[in-house]
Amino acid sequence: MNLVGLESISHEYPNRVVLADVTIGVHAGDRIGVVGRNGDGKSTMLSIIGGTLIPDSGRVTVRGGTRIGTLTQDDEFADDATVAQTVVGDGPEHEWAGNPLIRAVLTGLLADVDVNATIGALSGGQRRRTALARLLVGDWDVLLLDEPTNHLDVSGVSWLAEHLNRRWKSSEGALVVVTHDRWFLDAISTGTWEVHDGTIDQFEGGYAAYILQRVERQRQASTMEERRQNLLRKELAWLRRGAPARTSKPKFRIDAANELIADVPPPRDRVELANMATQRLGKDVVDLIEVDYAIEGTTILENIEWRLAPGERTGILGRNGAGKSTLLGLIDGTLTATAGRVKRGKTVHLRRLDQRLEGLEDILNDKVREVIARLKTNYTAGGVELTPGQLLERLGFSSAHLSTPVKDLSGGQKRRLQILLILLDEPNVLLLDEPTNDLDTDMLAALEDVLDSWPGTLIVVSHDRYLLERVTDNQYAVIGNHLRHLPGGVDEYLRLDARIVEPITAAKPAAATNLTGAEKHALEKELKSLDRQIENSRATIQSVHDALGVHDQSDFAGLTDLSTRLRDADATLEELEIRWLAVMEKLER
Repeated sequence: MNLVGLESISHEYPNRVVLADVTIGVHAGDRIGVVGRNGDGKSTMLSIIGGTLIPDSGRVTVRGGTRIGTLTQDDEFADDATVAQTVVGDGPEHEWAGNPLIRAVLTGLLADVDVNATIGALSGGQRRRTALARLLVGDWDVLLLDEPTNHLDVSGVSWLAEHLNRRWKSSEGALVVVTHDRWFLDAISTGTWEVHDGTIDQFEGGYAAYILQRVERQRQASTMEERRQNLLRKELAWLRRGAPARTSKPKFRIDAANELIADVPPPRDRVELANMATQRLGKDVVDLIEVDYAIEGTTILENIEWRLAPGERTGILGRNGAGKSTLLGLIDGTLTATAGRVKRGKTVHLRRLDQRLEGLEDILNDKVREVIARLKTNYTAGGVELTPGQLLERLGFSSAHLSTPVKDLSGGQKRRLQILLILLDEPNVLLLDEPTNDLDTDMLAALEDVLDSWPGTLIVVSHDRYLLERVTDNQYAVIGNHLRHLPGGVDEYLRLDARIVEPITAAKPAAATNLTGAEKHALEKELKSLDRQIENSRATIQSVHDALGVHDQSDFAGLTDLSTRLRDADATLEELEIRWLAVMEKLER
């Protein structure tokens, strides 16, 4: 059933045509992810479907009675309205608090927000989540979402994907999502639209299937340059080898994918990069020893013990405001620990990409050509020497951009130029704080390709699960002022985080418990012990899994014994994690 149809749609702005004679439809049961370069017309297309923008030519038809809800990148909320009024209206609390959908949305998106607070008191990210919550509590036949994962942490993105997947029956409702979050695209999409050069190409499946079909089309047409083909083949190789859950979908043509990547090496040679990092850094990088950080009497991080290794590639997870950026500040020295010690190696040359556009203020009036002319003459990536211009091209700049003043670049272009300037400074420790801001999916793939060959210690803070799994080898989480290693990666973090978050209720919070110094010390000591036991337990489970994989399948007695050991180890791990959460809750009160 066609819900919305676009027939021969064209639309242009003074400097470019964004859509040219496009015909496409949104049908009941569609779950469409939209990708494309920044500025190519994704948001314009969404506005035309939603009826908020009239195209220059063509016709938009909407099936009678179809209710369309839209999330734009702006909001027009009254600053003096409360969060509750904005999300659910002026009805009494006992009515909306008993609605399972409203309670689920508030818990999933606004657990850290007082629903009685005014909109004007919220941060930009909280306002954005309030806008999303307001949309999701409504009853819609079609949802149009423009960058819904902006300002969501990893847990929020996971919750949103699950909510959207459960919102309608498979043959009902329709979803069209513009996003650069590739994990999210794979989690919610059954089809992909690529907006480019005034047209819209349709692909079956989510992001992984889309990449496969792009590679196949390029191979058949042989019109794209070899470098670009190799970049997509490399990403496809990672999708098949590094993320088995993504390839389990039947629409993903596994045999074709395996044929395409048969001769593609892994994204990076970890051993070679570790050796190169050790040569550049020595053995000492940065050590955080029993570090605390507090501001105005509020503890942000407590008792952090972390020793960064040469060539370490680590992702940092945590809820918004948990202290991830604070942790990076302690590492790079922009923040001073209130207790403990931060030790940096003598050979450490550290650079940080933050969430602002620092480093560009003094060159805003310079043309890009003038900026790169002042830089070093070469940069080595993956054993290949590149000029700054070649590296610039690798990060998505065309020759026309060379004559553009820095101040006239788009947000994404400024972000890429900032990355280029940092890389050409050749640091041996690189800290990236939300590096995916303002980058589209193609540029994210290009950035990951550059990072694959970067030899040094890499620490990444990001809500982009795809990026974390793609460029880092292990993950940590900031939970309750503490830093915890995650042997199970992002999935382990989501499991822990789901247990910590309690549903929203109208009941008053429990009274705070005042711990004595001795009690707090004992709990912190137990927490460290539990961390070690949990890691040991996970190692035991992995060893039993390995043993099951090679055990003689005809030895039923031996298999039974291994299965019993596995059940016992799983039960032990479950008990340890429950106790860990209980101890953490006591420390937070």
